Amino acid sequence: MGSRWLRGCLAAGLVLMGFSSQALADGFTLEGKPKVAFLYFDAKNDGGWTQSFEESRGAIEKAMDEKIPYVEKVPENAAQIRPAAEKLIARGYNVIIGTAFGYSDTFKELAGKYPKVVFLNAAGTTNGPNLQSFYGRTYQSQYLCGMVAGAMSKSGKLGFVAAHPFGVVNWTINAYEMGARLVNPNATLTVVYTGAWNDPVKERAATEALIDQGIDVIGQHVDTPMPQIVAQERGVYATGHHRDMREFAPKATLCSSVWVWSKFLVPELKTISAGNWTPEPFGAFPSIKEGGTDIACCGPAVPKPAVDKVMAERQALLDGKQIFAGPLSDRDGKERVPAGKVLADGDLWKMDWFVPGVITQR
Repeated sequence: MGSRWLRGCLAAGLVLMGFSSQALADGFTLEGKPKVAFLYFDAKNDGGWTQSFEESRGAIEKAMDEKIPYVEKVPENAAQIRPAAEKLIARGYNVIIGTAFGYSDTFKELAGKYPKVVFLNAAGTTNGPNLQSFYGRTYQSQYLCGMVAGAMSKSGKLGFVAAHPFGVVNWTINAYEMGARLVNPNATLTVVYTGAWNDPVKERAATEALIDQGIDVIGQHVDTPMPQIVAQERGVYATGHHRDMREFAPKATLCSSVWVWSKFLVPELKTISAGNWTPEPFGAFPSIKEGGTDIACCGPAVPKPAVDKVMAERQALLDGKQIFAGPLSDRDGKERVPAGKVLADGDLWKMDWFVPGVITQR
């Protein structure tokens, strides 16, 4: 995912785009059975974002009882998105699933041109009668990873390698620190932004700088496993993002925030198949319960009492617990969520503040 997606979320707030009340009332019904195909932003084995879709594709194929093709390395460029999608449509595929913010405008255009085809787009911002964007509440799984980090840190000094200082990254950072403080009230979280989603060189430098400060657990919201690899090299712990990062650093990786796309997409595709499908007007924003992200918990270094506490908190989230519930103030003492209230989704997307204990560095 690129920084344009983050800027788009801030600007659009997953806004309603071209959705009539009549379209909402009528719903959408495919002509014939669903034939699903994916457009992958990157290589299917990129180790992170795109691979999480590829690993879900098999489960979706089984559940839908059909072979689901994919096209790899379709960049966020209309001149390449459009022909890739139209070739699939010409072959009879009537449900096209995209995987990038940069597909948003082109998918909006294609949805208008092909009103009998369903378009779904991960990390998108455009929606319509036959178009729905979707993204997960990553702050929930990162909150749980923060609990693990807080439990395993001997110093109480945690670090975090992040891409960009925008809402979807900042909510991850805040939730991580809130999870850590649930088990260690004195825990701090020092954050370094790399300015890139996928830059192993910058990620290595950021991770090493944090460890040099005496930090003994590293979290991340970047696309590569480099923070995990460096943590293992330096003899500290880490928590991963996108997928279970234990394959890259089994000794260091305590847990990971992972995408579980099939858990969301299978029910959604079955709803589409049943007919009279009503897309979410602001896009789908699934929780852990609904199949956004989850926690891969935990590595062998994490003691059972800590695992039990994390899984009990996971169950609380499944039961409806809200992380950003009031009273909640930022690190400067400004009230952000009053008592008895919960931070609204629009405020989540534009989050530009930090909870106590977060130390930001560039």
